Amino acid sequence: MDVLHRCCAGADVHKANVVVCVRRAETGGRVDTRVRTFATTTAGLLELADWLAAEGVTHVAMESTGVYWKPVFNLLEGQVEVVLVNAHHIKNVPGRKTDVKDAQWIAELLAHGLLKPSLIPPPPVRDLRDLTRQRTQLVRERATAANRLQKVLEEANIKLAGVASDVLGVSGRAMIRGLIAGEDDPAALAERARKRLRAKLPQLREALDGRVTDHHRFLLRTLLGQVEYLEGLIAEFDGRIAAAMRPFAEAAARLRTLPGVGATAAEVVVAETGGDMTKFPTAGHLASWAGLCPGNDQSAGKRRGGKTTKGSQWLRSTLVQVAWAAVHGKATIFGPLYRGWAKRMGRKKALVAVAHKILTLIHKLLKDRVDYEERLAPPQAA
Repeated sequence: MDVLHRCCAGADVHKANVVVCVRRAETGGRVDTRVRTFATTTAGLLELADWLAAEGVTHVAMESTGVYWKPVFNLLEGQVEVVLVNAHHIKNVPGRKTDVKDAQWIAELLAHGLLKPSLIPPPPVRDLRDLTRQRTQLVRERATAANRLQKVLEEANIKLAGVASDVLGVSGRAMIRGLIAGEDDPAALAERARKRLRAKLPQLREALDGRVTDHHRFLLRTLLGQVEYLEGLIAEFDGRIAAAMRPFAEAAARLRTLPGVGATAAEVVVAETGGDMTKFPTAGHLASWAGLCPGNDQSAGKRRGGKTTKGSQWLRSTLVQVAWAAVHGKATIFGPLYRGWAKRMGRKKALVAVAHKILTLIHKLLKDRVDYEERLAPPQAA
């Protein structure tokens, strides 16, 4: 088998240490290997970098193990060519398994060019990705806290959700603060309503006639405080993300021409893909990487299944949300597509198919640097 890299290294990364095997192809077909173990502290990784430079290593490969690979990658980046690979793609043959054997196996695969590198965007995109992912987690935590607050209201027999569309809107929060302060008069609580909600004062008085105890008030106070604290954090992340998105303003504006794509979705797409479609030769490659294309499981000429592949969960979930918004938009092609596909494959699969369609359009928009133009004519008035 041909040797692509004559002097390379394989690294088996762990939390406290990293085992590295340097593989050098000598003349006459002989292979020389040297194995050392380094601590994953900054001093240990600097020692590793010096050793690799002294050995003349040009390429290093390692598995994407949790977050432990990141310090190693960040320190070696720019000094040698670092290849990060999916652990599932480099499983060794069954048998005796040690850290040394794993490092030797990775080095051997790398030497022969048998490793498929994972997509690692440049540092600015990696920073943006960290911000958007953390914001997504905060939004989920905020939704969880809001659901818990609603549960407490129901336990106290406060039926505010049946009257107000947004329990945590301006009017809803004013009423909840009244409950926390000890107000128990439904009419006085209802008077806290604002604007259009004041048209429902009779319903509000009935809905706010509950049995709120000190226990409920304590829970409402802490949960409302948690919601507002998370909202403050989300606002901070929004500002930080907006600053990090300035170099990608053109790509974000182009993405927002697509139905269903708002500012948040555009930020996630840029953060997850880097906005650089040269990394994906075709839209099919991008869909496969995102986990939005059908799987291929065949044996003996029979198709055994077609589950979608695994991919970027952050991008996939965002695109499904975008698809849901797009199919409910007016005068877009996605609504008729979704309804037609839903009859054949069901609503969930049809929604994923629409997300796949949107992702192929994203690839075209960013690759060709064009804006989206709707092809479906708006419905004529009756």
